[in-house]
Parts: sequence; C-alpha cells; structure tokens
Amino acid sequence: MPQHLKLQHSESIVIGAAAQIYSSYISLGKVGDDDTAVWIDRSVKEAIQLAVAADDAIISDDEVESSGF
Repeated sequence: MPQHLKLQHSESIVIGAAAQIYSSYISLGKVGDDDTAVWIDRSVKEAIQLAVAADDAIISDDEVESSGF
C-alpha cells in the first residue's frame, strides 16, 4: 500500500542523515536480512542525536533575531 508523507524541512534533513548512517552500516556488512528494522531504527535515533547536538551547539540567525540580540 503506497504511503504519502509530508515532512517538515528539518525532518527531511534528519532522514537524509539517517540514510547515510544506515548505508554505512550496510557497507560495513552489519545489516542482515532479518534485522533491517533494528538498524534503521538505530540510524534514525543516531541522526536525531546528531541533530540535537548540532541544534544545541549552533545559534542560527533566526534564534538571534527572535531573542532580541
């Protein structure tokens, strides 16, 4: 059954990072036929961790403008 997704821009960025992480696991031979869901889940969680760390470390122009600086 086809699914239609409407992702926010930030979600698309995280999915791109998760796909790169997941493809690395595939290239390393870690992903087997029976555990793809486990590695996809792990890749998404790691991509979110990276996004949160970047958000904590970087002050964007929008954050500066809305804070009154």
